[in-house]
Amino acid sequence: MSILTRFKEIMSSNINALLDKAEDPEKMIDQILRNLNSDLGKVKAETASIMAEEQRAKRELRECQEDISKMENYAIKALEAGNEEDARKFLERKAELAEKEKGLEEAYNLAKSNAEHMREMHDKLISDINELEARRSMLKGKMSVAKTQEKINKISSSVSDANRSISAFDRMEDKVNRALDEANAMAELNRGPKDDIKDLTAKYDNKDNNIDEELAILKEKIKNKE
Repeated sequence: MSILTRFKEIMSSNINALLDKAEDPEKMIDQILRNLNSDLGKVKAETASIMAEEQRAKRELRECQEDISKMENYAIKALEAGNEEDARKFLERKAELAEKEKGLEEAYNLAKSNAEHMREMHDKLISDINELEARRSMLKGKMSVAKTQEKINKISSSVSDANRSISAFDRMEDKVNRALDEANAMAELNRGPKDDIKDLTAKYDNKDNNIDEELAILKEKIKNKE
């Protein structure tokens, strides 16, 4: 594959499509630019070679034109000297050079067109590389933001999971509290109805017992005094 063919393929390719397929867009961006800069070196060499060819063709054409002018001047001098035969030879040589000039002019025009075309592609490649360099910074900035957002999304997901766990814990606590309340209620029911009379008699029974005890203490004090 020639450098020009590869250059055209690169410049016509969809960079964004390549990035979409890449597992790591940042690495792909760097690789694309490395490839383009490598191709730029080759395009520069090709451009310099073709421009040199243009200069060589231009120089040959100019030399041929100078020789034509010389032959004409020599023909004039020969006629002035009365040497018509010499003048004829110079003019024949001029005619040969004129035919050569046509071919050299065609070669020069083609070399000039090729040089202009290569220079345009060379300049466009440099412009595109500079643009992609600027876009690389922008794309890497976006990728950094995207990675940060991805981390935030993961953290948000973890927080949501934690909230669900807390909510489940709260539900379990409610169940435990209800179970405890039900157990206390059942214990209250199991104790049966309250007997007010029994409690009342116990009150007075305790009072009488206290009086009897107090009387016994007083008797003992009197006895000791005697």
